[in-house]
Amino acid sequence: MDHNQTILLFGNSAAVQFQHDNILLGEIQADIENVEISSMVPFQMKISGRRVSVINMIGLHETALDLDPLTGQLVSENKIISFIFVVRLGQLTDADKMGIEWLQRVFGDRVLQFVMILFTYESEEESDSIIDDLKKNSPLERLLKKCGGRYHTCSKNMTKQSEMRDLMSRVENLFIENNQQCYTREMYNTALRKREDVQDRTCQSDETTIIENNMDYTLTTETRERRGGETRSIDAARLDQRGNGKGDKVEHLFHRLHLDKRHPFQLRAADVLQLTKHSLESCESCAEEDLIQTFLKKLLMMNYRARYIKTIDSQDDRQQINSDFIEEEGDADIFNEISLCPAETNRRDAIHPMDIQMAAIYYADSLLKQLMVTKLSQCQYALPLLVPDPFTQEIEFPLWTFRQINKSWKMKDTNNEIISKIQPVWKAKTAMVSFFRFDSLSSSKSQLMNSLINEKHNTFFHRNCTGSSNTRVLMDGVVEIAWYCPSGKDTDNFTQCVAFCNLHGDAGDHEKQLQILTEMSSVNVVILPRLDKNGKNAVKIQNLYKDRKPLICLLTEDESRVTEMRKGKYKIGLNKRNQSDVSEELIQAIIKCLSFFSSQSSSIFSLEDVSKHSGIRVDEDHDNDCRRGKEAAQQMMGLLKDKNLTKIKELFLPCQGELWHQWCEKNKELHRSQGNETDMEIKQKQEMKRIRKQQHVLNLAGFMKLFITEINSQSPNEKTFFLKWLAILLDEYTSVDLSALHYKYDEKWSKVRAEQQMNSEPAELDRISKELQAATFGLEHILREIGQMYESCKSVNSNKEGLPCNFTFLPSLAADMMISGFPLELMDGDAAHVPVVWVTAVLHELIKKLGDKRVFVLSVLGIQSSGKSTMLNAMFGLQFAVSAGRCTRGAFMQLVRVSEEMKEQLKFDYILVVDTEGLRALELSGRSTRHQDNEMATFVVGLGNLTLINVFGESPSELQDILQIVVQAFMRMKKVKLNPSCMFVHQNVSDITAGERNMEGRRRLQETLDEMTKLAAKDEVCDAECFSDVITFDIQKDIKYFGQLWEGSPPMAPPNPSYCENIQELKTTFFGHASKSDGLELTHLKDRINDLWEALLNERFVFSFRNSLEIATYRKLETEYSKWSWSLRRTMLEIENKLYNNIENETINEVSESDLQGKLKVKSQEVEKSMSEFFEKDKDKDILIQWKASFHIKIKDLQENIVRETKRKLNEILQQQDMKKKIDAQRTRHENTLLEKSKELALKLKDKANDETILKKEFDSFWDECVNKIKTETPSIKNIDVLKDMEQLLSNYESFPVNNWEKSRDILSVKSYSDYVQLKKCSGIAKRVKKAFRSAQLMFGNIEVENQIRTLVNDIAQQAHTMILSYNIEKMGYNKTYIQELADYIKARVVEYGQGSRKYVFTKEFYMDLVISICKRENKLITDQHRKFREANDPVFYFEKKSKEYYSIFQKYCQGATSAAIFGEIICQKLKEPIQKSVYKDTAGDLTNEIKTNCESLNGNRSKLEKHILKTLAEEEDFHKYITYIYSPKDHFKSFIKDEVNQYITDNFGVRVRPKMKENIELLQQKIMAAAHRATTRVNTTNRDVQKWLNYFTRQLSDVLIFSVKDLRGVSHDGVDDFKLLEDVISKELGSVSSEIQHKFSKETFPENLEHKDRPDEILIDHLCQCCWVQCPFCAATCTNTVENHTEDHSVPIHRVNGLTGCCYEETECLSADFCTTLVTTGKMFYTGQWIPCRDYRNAGHVYAEWSITPDFSELPYWKWFVCRFQKDLEEYFEKTFHRWDDISYGWSQYSKEQAIESLDDYI
Repeated sequence: MDHNQTILLFGNSAAVQFQHDNILLGEIQADIENVEISSMVPFQMKISGRRVSVINMIGLHETALDLDPLTGQLVSENKIISFIFVVRLGQLTDADKMGIEWLQRVFGDRVLQFVMILFTYESEEESDSIIDDLKKNSPLERLLKKCGGRYHTCSKNMTKQSEMRDLMSRVENLFIENNQQCYTREMYNTALRKREDVQDRTCQSDETTIIENNMDYTLTTETRERRGGETRSIDAARLDQRGNGKGDKVEHLFHRLHLDKRHPFQLRAADVLQLTKHSLESCESCAEEDLIQTFLKKLLMMNYRARYIKTIDSQDDRQQINSDFIEEEGDADIFNEISLCPAETNRRDAIHPMDIQMAAIYYADSLLKQLMVTKLSQCQYALPLLVPDPFTQEIEFPLWTFRQINKSWKMKDTNNEIISKIQPVWKAKTAMVSFFRFDSLSSSKSQLMNSLINEKHNTFFHRNCTGSSNTRVLMDGVVEIAWYCPSGKDTDNFTQCVAFCNLHGDAGDHEKQLQILTEMSSVNVVILPRLDKNGKNAVKIQNLYKDRKPLICLLTEDESRVTEMRKGKYKIGLNKRNQSDVSEELIQAIIKCLSFFSSQSSSIFSLEDVSKHSGIRVDEDHDNDCRRGKEAAQQMMGLLKDKNLTKIKELFLPCQGELWHQWCEKNKELHRSQGNETDMEIKQKQEMKRIRKQQHVLNLAGFMKLFITEINSQSPNEKTFFLKWLAILLDEYTSVDLSALHYKYDEKWSKVRAEQQMNSEPAELDRISKELQAATFGLEHILREIGQMYESCKSVNSNKEGLPCNFTFLPSLAADMMISGFPLELMDGDAAHVPVVWVTAVLHELIKKLGDKRVFVLSVLGIQSSGKSTMLNAMFGLQFAVSAGRCTRGAFMQLVRVSEEMKEQLKFDYILVVDTEGLRALELSGRSTRHQDNEMATFVVGLGNLTLINVFGESPSELQDILQIVVQAFMRMKKVKLNPSCMFVHQNVSDITAGERNMEGRRRLQETLDEMTKLAAKDEVCDAECFSDVITFDIQKDIKYFGQLWEGSPPMAPPNPSYCENIQELKTTFFGHASKSDGLELTHLKDRINDLWEALLNERFVFSFRNSLEIATYRKLETEYSKWSWSLRRTMLEIENKLYNNIENETINEVSESDLQGKLKVKSQEVEKSMSEFFEKDKDKDILIQWKASFHIKIKDLQENIVRETKRKLNEILQQQDMKKKIDAQRTRHENTLLEKSKELALKLKDKANDETILKKEFDSFWDECVNKIKTETPSIKNIDVLKDMEQLLSNYESFPVNNWEKSRDILSVKSYSDYVQLKKCSGIAKRVKKAFRSAQLMFGNIEVENQIRTLVNDIAQQAHTMILSYNIEKMGYNKTYIQELADYIKARVVEYGQGSRKYVFTKEFYMDLVISICKRENKLITDQHRKFREANDPVFYFEKKSKEYYSIFQKYCQGATSAAIFGEIICQKLKEPIQKSVYKDTAGDLTNEIKTNCESLNGNRSKLEKHILKTLAEEEDFHKYITYIYSPKDHFKSFIKDEVNQYITDNFGVRVRPKMKENIELLQQKIMAAAHRATTRVNTTNRDVQKWLNYFTRQLSDVLIFSVKDLRGVSHDGVDDFKLLEDVISKELGSVSSEIQHKFSKETFPENLEHKDRPDEILIDHLCQCCWVQCPFCAATCTNTVENHTEDHSVPIHRVNGLTGCCYEETECLSADFCTTLVTTGKMFYTGQWIPCRDYRNAGHVYAEWSITPDFSELPYWKWFVCRFQKDLEEYFEKTFHRWDDISYGWSQYSKEQAIESLDDYI
């Protein structure tokens, strides 16, 4: 045990005997008179080798002493791991029973898990009786059960070591059972709070209870607050408050609420606003520790019932605990047993609701305080105006919290016309009526005030409200304020806006608050029991009466009606009066007083004036961040002073004005162009570029410069306050003018509707609407300006003059704002355009700051002013703008953080809420809004994982309006394979509780949806019949009916609690949808925004939509497919190598598909499992599911293909075996002859064995003679000339002139095949066809024909290459018939092609040039393979290499070596070549797998390989390589793969390749020696037959080496009988062979000694090039699908400029500068036998119909750079020029090579 761990002993002192040899306690008993001295320091001792600290509290609980200070300190300073309850065995007394109760009461119920009972005895006999005692003593048995059955026995004097050792062991076991946890201070504090609660109730009148007075508060912490840098010692303040006990009560309250006294700002807005489990729970009651969270949750949802939360009573549990002792039946005695009931069974008071509110405000940070007060205002609750600190009583005026509150009201002017007003409350100047009381009252002041403001709503909390009690702690001295806002009706209590202030508590005790109120009020209302001249407050009342201000005295003991004592002075009695009569009299009295006061004084109440009073603390001034933010915002507002509001944006935010709108129009025109004019497109792009330049050179206003400077230099907290302040001040600056404009607009609109005037009025409406648009000026417009500054700078790639920072830093500022909770404009509502460059840049920065988090996108759609933003604000505590008229202009997105606990249930990190401009906007009436609404709906529906469709009211026309738009949007999503979900929220529905009515409503909605679906299906050309055909939708669950928002009539009506309940229900259902979704990664969201907007710009949304997420997911699937296919292919290569060795060793003579399938089965099952896991567990599994079946089929087909191909190759080798056997037999015969003759010579020279010179001379002579003889007997293998053979063949059989050979062209790399084709003659229409063909040729270089011929040529070349490899020339040698077969195959393919229904034929030169080109290409391969064959089989070459080996054996013969030694050396010499081949092949295989895994360019899918190729081409800047890449992509790919493999081998030869080779040779050496050893063991146990040894030895190696008995056929092994020696010789010689092979291993010899099929580059080419090679019919870009013969449309991430294929514009010789992705948006025509518009290219059929070319105006910079870099080369190559090159290069030449390369990462 830890030496700091402690045990505490308590119990009956009679159970222990204190003496000097008492091991546990010693001889000193606890000093009851001086408790602290005796027990403060635990005894330190060693018991049985364990260090133990013992606290002795035995007998102390029996005293009347207050032990709380002691116990609190003991728990704080010691780690108590066990409480040992000492009981005398057999003598359980009442005192003992009370001991355990005392322990529970002081230390709480949780202490029981640490308790162990120690029974003490006098004699040994007693110790044996414990079991009997337990059986016959029920109370003892229950006591033991309560302590977990833990007990130990020991002698009363505790002197036995063994007993103490066992006790310590039991204590240690208890410590382990408790997970090594000790009793903590937190457990003690919990118990302490419960005791305090009980004593509060039982001793309510006594404010300083015994326990509270003795609580230990020595753990003081000075809390530094963020208030002007001042330091406030809360502990000192607490001490000041101890005199009246209030500080302790406050402490106690905070304890109960689980608020940490050391952290005043522990409630942060950022934490409260995140999505938590608590925020999703709908609870009307909760535990005390959850009161704050529940209150905040309800408040943020604008639920005024937040004040009426019930507390779950936990008393029953404690009652049950104490019932254990009174369970016996028998003599029940109520008088005895009731005295045993502990005080805890009495019920304690709930925490006062206002204490919960004020505690939350006290512990909240500034941002949360402001949010809370704003929500309180929305709930029509009174707001804290003056708040005394609960510890220091310093008065704070929280002006900051009022800054976001606006009040609106209606009143009649002098003409009796109703006028509307809306003002921030901090600026409103109104009359103020103050209420306060003196002494205790029988009537409620707050309740009376409510009857003046809203008699149906408790604006001020009063004593008769639910949850009220007399235990209120924090409200005394608090002044609350509320405003009465008239509605302009005759029923209004007051005709003007009036502020009401309420001072809580006795005003006589709060003089400062009273002084401020009486000075600032228009009317003072004082409530007191009676007017008493001798009362303690008589002087104050007299002064108020003498003051000029009106005074109303309300007397609770007076029964009189209202009496005017003198002008402006009233008295009203309350006793036994009707409440409504009193209220009416009071209202009339206040109205008269206000009228009197206004005639006497011009002073009115303003919130800001409160701050002028001395002696109070203004929150704004003492919060440094808030103050600095305000100063910076005021500095900015100073720049707007005296400016015309409608001209401000034009002056200070010019980039988002007319130029931006022009650019948007031009961009839409460009995307939606219907014409064929290329010049028009170029002009359009230049115009857009010009506009961007104009934006860029606009002067940077001081306003924007100051904004960027401020936000760039502030800390995160300062930045938040600065932005808040700026929004507040801008709102205040614009509110008056906007309100007037709205009034003018509404007035004019009403006039139009009333008089049906449709002539000049709409123009007037439009003018006012434009003024409204110009005058609307907020934070979003500043951000919009920054966005346009960024886009213009990005367009010209230059910083703006005067910009305080680099333009690339601007998105980071916006990303910081999003993280801080501010919305970002997603769609500019004024321009009806998405600033994609800006938005994607901000999201990119967001990813850099947060990581690529997953977000769930929640979008909202609805008719204008239908309550969308209000609903979102209530759901998530957000602050989207809400007011009548245009609220949300465009679309805004805001992040809501998901808490860590919720991430366990959800699969995303944030909710991205997208709030939208209302559909059918009033200001846009008369303009073309249908299209704009459709765009908006399609955009947000496509973006959202879930879309909330908000319907307001029950108007069928409004419902039909929105549903038609929404259904069309969802139909589009279905067609582009996006699957968002939706929910309908039907707001403002009356009688929503009527279930039958709801069912009828659902049925009608279903019918309307189905009807709208049929209408939309016609527009979208879709066969959907009902809404369920379009989207998965549950009519029961996905429709929510909301009651009215307001409970009564605004402006004084609070939000309807039913509405808040509906919000909570919606939130729960939303959570159900969200929990099933994986959301989107931010990178995918960025792509989705771009994809959706690009498609919408092109109008033909479905045709134009590019689903980047789906594309990325498919690419990921391709990458996995590449891994699966490589896994299968690699395994089959290993199987093939083993079988190849077996074939060469003649151990098998046939290979079947079933055998191969069987050998591949294990790997096949692994791949199948991996595929299943990928499709089922990947985060994008919902997208992947559409390809699951097809890829399972592809893998199955691949497996069958590689099995068939392997079978074919192996069977070809088997078929070639007969010929190879003859070659090998002849070579073996020569070898054996040489061995025998060298043996004979050695016997003759045996006596000269020591003379090296003579032996060498004799052997060389003998060798030359033998080799010459072999040469004469065996014809040598001659060199070959493949090209000459082909030339001769063509001359003989095709009448091809020899001199034409030199004139032939390389047909594999020609730029055009036009010289090789001629039109078929067709009578009557020949000229017309010819003309059409030439016209097409001029326009697109007849791309289709060119592509068809190029495909044919490349395919023939590829098949020819395969044929040559199948001849196995390296093993079988060259034969001229191969050339004949090759020529015949080529001719057959050309003839077959020519017989198709085509309008052209090939010239004779086509065939000739094709044959020659292929021959030239394959010449090196054939020659190299034949050379290897010759070196292996020609005697001259072969035996020249063997001379050294044979001389070594010859020497052994001469030296008289044994037969076993010589035979061992011969075996090793025979093994040398097989070992080398095997090691090289294994190393190549391992290396291939390593390259496939580690080489960056080769380890992914096809798109990734293409990207690396393009990067390499750009870095090398070799035009001819580009041409090869464009025209012969497969050849270039092969060349690139070869280069990459060679480079990898070169770079890693020393560190990876050579060690791998060494490892393989050592492994093979071990296998050979293991085989030799097993063979030796086997023959030694049988008949010691060397032939059997040899058979067994070779058979074991047949899988790994091409080595068999036939290789030793003819070699004499007579006399070989010492197999141990044979094994030793092999071991020795094998080491030499291995060393020699390793020595010769180098970068050069490695590839040279590999068979062609075993080279890493060839294996990877075979794997990586088995993909799709179909080229785009327009630009010849190669499809990047990894799967060959795939069923999906061909596609490519980036298309090229069409002119790179020689394509020209119609009727010109000018190269095209179009991209396919742009071309397919136009009406330009192309020819395929008929003229077809490019936008309808799929209608051309054939290859056109198989391509998916998504419209995209982004146009990859890479190819623009390429065209500019190689313009002259291209024009020279094609002998044509680019059309309007100067105009093209104007925009294209800006891209550098580095930018071109970087752009590849954005697209691939």
